[in-house]
Amino acid sequence: MANAQPDPPRGLRLATYNVEWFNGLFDDEGRLLEDNEGSARYKISRAEQLTALGIVFTAMDADGVMIIEAPDTGSRRSTTRALENFARKYDLRARRAVMGFVSETEQEIAFLYDPDRLSAMHMPLGAPPLHADPNAVPRFDGVFWHDLNFDAHPERISFSKPPLELAVTDLASGRALRLIGVHAKSKAPHGARKPAEVFRIAIENRRKQLAQCQWLRARVEEHLTAGDSLIVMGDFNDGPGLDEYEKLFGKSGIEIVMGTESAPELQMMDPHAQMVLASKLAAGPTSARFYDTAKKRYFEALLDFILLSPDLAQLAPHWRIWHPMDDPACLAIPELHDALLTASDHFPVTVDLPGMAKARVGG
Repeated sequence: MANAQPDPPRGLRLATYNVEWFNGLFDDEGRLLEDNEGSARYKISRAEQLTALGIVFTAMDADGVMIIEAPDTGSRRSTTRALENFARKYDLRARRAVMGFVSETEQEIAFLYDPDRLSAMHMPLGAPPLHADPNAVPRFDGVFWHDLNFDAHPERISFSKPPLELAVTDLASGRALRLIGVHAKSKAPHGARKPAEVFRIAIENRRKQLAQCQWLRARVEEHLTAGDSLIVMGDFNDGPGLDEYEKLFGKSGIEIVMGTESAPELQMMDPHAQMVLASKLAAGPTSARFYDTAKKRYFEALLDFILLSPDLAQLAPHWRIWHPMDDPACLAIPELHDALLTASDHFPVTVDLPGMAKARVGG
């Protein structure tokens, strides 16, 4: 009798999830604050938000989660310690954490993953800021020069939350991946009081957000030219047709990163973004839900994406936004539906990649 062939590796599931003020759910030792004190979520206690997050992470059962607004790292606090304590509390397979450059804010970008399925290492490209070639794409903790005002005088662009660049290996298949976790600058005119200030700050923030996306696009092109299997994932604070300012600049930041006008081999794919780009209807997929205090109602937006390089897009991947009202499976499970609304103002996005054959990563 011939020897039985081993089962092929199950599909790889990766997720991106912006957890609203995750940092506020831990003390300085990274211990979970499971109490009745209020969280940053309106009328939701820290214990309630933690419980909801445990339900959502368990339901996703992802091999790796790019966490946006991860707990802070500072002189006393540790992102990885807090996340690994969270994973231990809820018995998650994704139980090891890695992060990159520290944010200027209390919101980090981190990757929580299953070490039995993946290996992951922070591996940024580009020279350190003090040694950077001005003609090369700089490292994400450096400075990118871009003419924001179209006056032939480039301005300094930097990330308050530098993207997280990872070298990841799927241990089941041996396939090597490059991941970039993103939290692009918000376009909201924070601090503005008068209509003129709102307009000025909104335009300034839009220009900075687009410049950050052009910086990201330059890195994407480096990877695609090298033949890397690339995934760019996170919160872009942007999406096709999201606001009226897009008309002033011709396109959204996500379109820039995707390279929608590039040759097919240099384009990144996300079906939710493509659905909105192709549709003339106002309705479309959304990944975040916010309350407008002025209008006293909720509004939704598509802000969270998982972009795949062409080689990965050929694997028949399946994307999913875990929207509590729009996703039938989430709607059908009351506990999960309620947890998604309690846990964050964003909803997770996942992509399932079928069993992957071995492939090299260039560069």
